[in-house]
Amino acid sequence: METGMWQAILLAFLAGVLAANAYPHFTKGITAQRFPTVFGSSPVVNVLAGWSGLTLAGLCLLGAHPVRHPGGALLGLAVGALPMGLFHAAGRTIGARD
Repeated sequence: METGMWQAILLAFLAGVLAANAYPHFTKGITAQRFPTVFGSSPVVNVLAGWSGLTLAGLCLLGAHPVRHPGGALLGLAVGALPMGLFHAAGRTIGARD
């Protein structure tokens, strides 16, 4: 695999992780619901955290050059979003105790 392809996969992976984490925060924030973040759990904090994550995800995806490496970018996005999606599906927060 060429160097550009590896860069595309890694940046798209990071974009997938960031976007999958940002989505629930942004959604909870714009619906005025509390949701835990490392900065607090207010809706405003969640909107800001979600917006920041989505913006960073977009920048990472832009750097992955998905037009040049569509397969690598799709693979990276899919593999990056899965673990974060499973983390949120488990309903756990960092530092939470059972």
